[in-house]
Amino acid sequence: MSNPKTRWAAVGAEGRDRWLAVVLTVAAFVPGLAVLGAQFGDLPRREGDVLAVLLVAGQTLPLAVRTRWPAAALAVIGICFAAHEVLAYPTTVGSLALYFALYSAGAHQERFRRVLAAVASAGYVVFAVLLVLRGSPAGLRDYVVYFGVLAVFWLLGTMVRQRRHQEAERRRLVAEAAVAGERARIARELHDVVTHHVTAMVVQADAARYLAPERVPEALTAITGSGRNALTELRFLLGVLEATGARTPGLAALPDLVAQPGRVVELVEEGERPELPAETELTAYRIVQEALTNAAKHAAGSPTAVRVSYGPDFLEIEVTTEGTATDPGALGSGGRGLRGLSDRVRALGGRFAAGPSTDGFRVSATIPARSAA
Repeated sequence: MSNPKTRWAAVGAEGRDRWLAVVLTVAAFVPGLAVLGAQFGDLPRREGDVLAVLLVAGQTLPLAVRTRWPAAALAVIGICFAAHEVLAYPTTVGSLALYFALYSAGAHQERFRRVLAAVASAGYVVFAVLLVLRGSPAGLRDYVVYFGVLAVFWLLGTMVRQRRHQEAERRRLVAEAAVAGERARIARELHDVVTHHVTAMVVQADAARYLAPERVPEALTAITGSGRNALTELRFLLGVLEATGARTPGLAALPDLVAQPGRVVELVEEGERPELPAETELTAYRIVQEALTNAAKHAAGSPTAVRVSYGPDFLEIEVTTEGTATDPGALGSGGRGLRGLSDRVRALGGRFAAGPSTDGFRVSATIPARSAA
């Protein structure tokens, strides 16, 4: 059985408005509830007639559209209320519809709000003058108080409208931040995948020009392998973006990464590899990949050591390359890869460092070994 609150929420705002209009219309003709109604001007009351019934209905039934057409509902209800009071018909609880209409106009009217407020204020002045001409004993102070009461309901609606707009703006900013973060993540992934393999292909192609003829096929095979690896990782990335469940590279793929042709790389893994979250494994893989890419750019052929230590609380990665850059600016990436890796590691609660060492270049990272559970 569904919850009554759930059923009421499922009715929707316009459905609730229709129910309010019906309930208030019926209540308006219950004599015992008349004391709850609003009365302005204190004129001696006359007997009700058909016109009185129509004016009461004109105050309550427009509430059915108070959310969709708040200005129109306020205009009809206000005119009927004023006519009902000026003609001194018996007070009914239906007169409370004016308060609902003012609140709704403040909360839901989006355009010409100042014009509506000015017209409503002018209408109140005309209403007050008509009451005075009809012999109302109320003084100026009373009319000012009446106006203040009406203004409170308008202001309450305005506050709700402002809060609703602020919440919508907050949600928009959160959505924009999520989109920007996703774009940055995709940019980092594309950089890590494309730069690594394309750099390897360029370095291998440059080196092929200086090889003996009998070794050229070997170099071409290495270039082909790098191209195929790039396509494979791009398919992995597209699979992730399409939410197809494609497996992303992780620590288990490090031996294949360091064993690619044209590299002098030593891989050392210390400790027992635990089960790690996919994001942690991917970040660790990208750190090694980017470090090897930089080694190929700036110290091609120099020995590189990759050390991965698995501890109970942290995963430590260190990549050191001997030698110095032979052509530092030839394939520069502007540091996007290292900056992106630093952001990734910090997002996981870890530490990242990259810079020259005594005998070359060193990249290191410490990442919390959070459980994948």
